Amino acid sequence: HIQRALPGRPADTDPPNWQHTFFTNPYFIQERLPLSNEKDRIVGNVALNYKIAPFLSAMLRSGTDMWTDTRINIINFERVRNGNRTPGQYSEEVVRSQETNTDLILTFTKDISNSFSVNAMAGGLIRTNYFKRNFTRVNQLVVDGVYNLGNSVPNQNIVESRILRREAQSVFGSLQLGYRNALFLDVTGRNDWSSTLPAANRSYFYPSVAVSAVVTELLGIQSSVLSFGKVRTSWASVGNDTDPYSLNQVFTPFGSWNGSVPGYAENTPTIDGRQVTVINNSALRPERTNGIELGMDVRFLNNRIGLDVTYYNQSTFDQILRVDISRSSGYDQRVLNAGRVTNKGLEVVLNGSILKLANGLTWDATVNFARNRNQVVELAEGLDTYTLATRRGLLSLAAVGQPYGSLFGIGFERAPDGQVIYRDGLPVISGASRVLGNIQPNWTGGLQNTFGFKGISLSVLFDARMGGDVYDEGTANARWTGQYEETAVGREEGVIGAGVKNIGTADAPQYAPNDVVVAANTFYGFNNPRRFHEAAIFDASFIKLREVSLSYQLPTGLLKKMFIQTAKVSVVGRNLAILFRNHPHLDPEFDRFGGNQQGFGYGELPTTRSLGFNVSLGF
Repeated sequence: HIQRALPGRPADTDPPNWQHTFFTNPYFIQERLPLSNEKDRIVGNVALNYKIAPFLSAMLRSGTDMWTDTRINIINFERVRNGNRTPGQYSEEVVRSQETNTDLILTFTKDISNSFSVNAMAGGLIRTNYFKRNFTRVNQLVVDGVYNLGNSVPNQNIVESRILRREAQSVFGSLQLGYRNALFLDVTGRNDWSSTLPAANRSYFYPSVAVSAVVTELLGIQSSVLSFGKVRTSWASVGNDTDPYSLNQVFTPFGSWNGSVPGYAENTPTIDGRQVTVINNSALRPERTNGIELGMDVRFLNNRIGLDVTYYNQSTFDQILRVDISRSSGYDQRVLNAGRVTNKGLEVVLNGSILKLANGLTWDATVNFARNRNQVVELAEGLDTYTLATRRGLLSLAAVGQPYGSLFGIGFERAPDGQVIYRDGLPVISGASRVLGNIQPNWTGGLQNTFGFKGISLSVLFDARMGGDVYDEGTANARWTGQYEETAVGREEGVIGAGVKNIGTADAPQYAPNDVVVAANTFYGFNNPRRFHEAAIFDASFIKLREVSLSYQLPTGLLKKMFIQTAKVSVVGRNLAILFRNHPHLDPEFDRFGGNQQGFGYGELPTTRSLGFNVSLGF
């Protein structure tokens, strides 16, 4: 379906491709319209530790992560179409980002008696973030193919610049009291001051309390069956700030008025692919999450088998949202604190040493399982739904009483038994939008097996996601335009859609199997995801062979003469195979647009495997 676009192709012809409406030939893009970037990055840290007393120590450290990215993107080259000249265009962008963290921590550790111990920590942190973006789009080159800012018509250029700065200051501390190394009380507290929040709400405190007990130690249990038993419970509160410049209205230049007076307009950020005007909020409060957790850790048969179970219940409130408002106000959205979302879930980890032979052969396995259930409890006053993302009219919603990320759009009419209803051989489209799925999985899990024998170790990891839905516009378009092999069915004899037809009346329907033959191009061409969305909804379940690693630990006897203490050689393969999926064509583990637009896909490249080698030496 794709032809290679040769470098010598005339400049005034379009790239050959199966369907210009949706995708440009990737070979053509690579050769004639490349997107290039050159990134320089430096990461470093320094730490100073000082032991003040046997039970008291101090650490001062600072680290930074700084990078600069230069991006030159060729948008178009000079063409002549229908006698009109289209000039060459390109963009040049320079992005700089830096995050610096500096903290001071005091640590106190002491056994105050044979039964009681104290571990305490206190410290402070300063985090600064800096981001700068300079962007120029050249809309008209003087000499085609020469890409620099001097080779342009200046009054045709678009110039943008943006600087973001933020700072957070924190003080924190923790205290752990232990009794007989079996009963522990942990208390933590942290206070942050964020530059992105208003002065009245800039400071926010979040504590936690946890209690844990090693039951086998407290009760003096010594058994070959129950080797270890621990129970725990905790409560915690967490705070979060917002993005810079969300408090007051900000303005950006848009050119000049009457050729001499600079013009400014309210900033219109691009959100979900569209420019919107936003009313900021100078009275924002920090987001908060409160939660409780219960758990236990038990081991059996001299630690050969272990089971860890955790239950959690969290509530997130005062979320900072951009909510749609009436456009008669002159704005599209406003920023406010709203909403409450709950998350309840269960996490289970089971591990065991299945095999331990005298000749050194071992087999260890770990199974994990997680299930989360969330629900949108409330939104802003008078608001029942909040749009997280939209694509082709399909909405991803936070709706009161439903899980976060419900996919809301136009679907098929269905009979009481769930079969699609057909009329004249084509599916009947529902007249109203409804929930077609949800991005949340039913459960996730994994299985890891590790085999060892005389220095050789083999580890195999599988993971699974079951349930959840995705909106894959790319696959729906390929079916609509007849690109996938399943659309070859019925091209000669026609297609009978799987479902039922109404042989009764609208008021008293009676259903019989659909038997109306429709021409293939009519049948598949009807499945346009822009007309109705259910054609692009797919199950996101999968089971993958996520990772395989093979390593060899060299015997220490061979290393003594080389002044090496340890040496290990490894080969690692990741994302090796999809063992099961319900999606007919693609790896359903995609996130095409990022952010809140989880579960949306469009024209993803095939999933890649990776193979790496590692040599680890210890001296």
